[in-house]
Amino acid sequence: MKKEIQLDSNGKRKFGMIDKLAYAAGDFGCNMSFSLKGTVQTFWLVYMMLETGLLSALLLVVQIWDAINDPLIGSLIDADRRKYKMGKFKTYIFIGAVGLLVAGALVFIPAPKAAVWLKAVLFIVGYVIWDACYTVANVPYGSMLSLVTEDAGERAQLSTWRSVGSMVGNMLPMILLPMLIWRKEVDANGDPVINPETGVQVETLLGQRVFWVAIIMGIFGFIAFMFMIKKITIRVDENSVKTNETQKFNVLDAFKNFMKNRPAVGATLAAMAMFLGMNSATTATTIMFATYFGMASLSGIASLVGFLPMFIFMPFIKKIVAKWGKKESSAVGALVSVGGGLLMLVFPIVSNKTAALVLYILALSIFGIGMGIYTCVSWALMADAIDYNEWKTGKREEGTVYSLHSFFRKLAQGIGPSIVLLIMGALGYISEKGTGGQSAATAYNMCWLVAGLYLFSAILMFVSIAFIYNLDTKTMAKMNEELEASRVNTAETEA
Repeated sequence: MKKEIQLDSNGKRKFGMIDKLAYAAGDFGCNMSFSLKGTVQTFWLVYMMLETGLLSALLLVVQIWDAINDPLIGSLIDADRRKYKMGKFKTYIFIGAVGLLVAGALVFIPAPKAAVWLKAVLFIVGYVIWDACYTVANVPYGSMLSLVTEDAGERAQLSTWRSVGSMVGNMLPMILLPMLIWRKEVDANGDPVINPETGVQVETLLGQRVFWVAIIMGIFGFIAFMFMIKKITIRVDENSVKTNETQKFNVLDAFKNFMKNRPAVGATLAAMAMFLGMNSATTATTIMFATYFGMASLSGIASLVGFLPMFIFMPFIKKIVAKWGKKESSAVGALVSVGGGLLMLVFPIVSNKTAALVLYILALSIFGIGMGIYTCVSWALMADAIDYNEWKTGKREEGTVYSLHSFFRKLAQGIGPSIVLLIMGALGYISEKGTGGQSAATAYNMCWLVAGLYLFSAILMFVSIAFIYNLDTKTMAKMNEELEASRVNTAETEA
């Protein structure tokens, strides 16, 4: 006998595991594309051999456009009052998902012998198309969390499962990509080719494989998006809160309103800290493993320890949030990450490379444990910030608030790696020499760069959550009570 579907008071299917799995699948789909971003820098630096200064400038240009693009699409979604068969959020996600089938591969067209100007054109055009498709899918996906449920605990669960989807979507490429795209070099006799400067075996990046892997990841991402669209239930009317539809979107006004939304600013700075530190370190970490440890193909496995701790907290996150609150728990976790970042400063001074690697992994584990709680609730923090916007202004602008959050995240994604590439150049990295021709001093400098980035990330995150984000448990209770009363009054008036 078919199991009877349980409905809520509004006739919608009750919130349950299928919603959590579906929302996780959505972020898995996003990260089948997003997880390639770290490889972009390595691909163009090592395989396409763009000079660090030029690549830094190109990356900054496309990421600034990327950041500007988000609020425009977010405002378009908020202003769109048309009726779609799937609903406007799912419709926009579907359009973006179709584009991402192939768009992720466009920035990895293998042409290492092309002229520098042509390489620059391929990079910009490929990245812009890829980013446009990603934004069309990701902005409505992130905004949709606050429409699946209004319950704070259920939102925290959705945020956790989104993080699960994100983690799985990141972990698979993190582990498998380096193994697939790096090859250890041997001579005609089968003996390892050793860099005389660093004493480690030379590894070569296989650029053509990156292109085909990106195609395959696009297919997997599309399948995940389709599962989410089919299975997740929207329980809050997408156009339930009336706004002034005749008022045109004003970028400056939207920015001013966002800056007045203190929890949105705090949550955004915390996310920026994560990108400025951890994600900006991606290329430097890969280069460090290739030049200092001689194991670029295994760099993903070593980095995995920074992400696994999230699964420690996942089964308990609802109880943790209920007892201590999202802000309070995240702040404590960020402080633990600061401790991990401080310990990471020690590994570069350890002369034995095996011991240095063990210490690096230990410090990264502590960093990841502290980051675990924040990772589980980070998206719920933004959902609460959207409620805060409605509480203070009377307008529910999911797309605009989330897209401005995404704007600053992506700005950090552009500025961070651009600055890191410049620092790498200043520390001695020379693109024309590849990973096999770098000096011992350059390889050693990469260790200090990676350690410093992780520590900076943890400190900025702690400050953002502990001192700027202001939705503590008491304030949350007051906000939810007043919002509920306001919505009841609105419903009675319209009736």
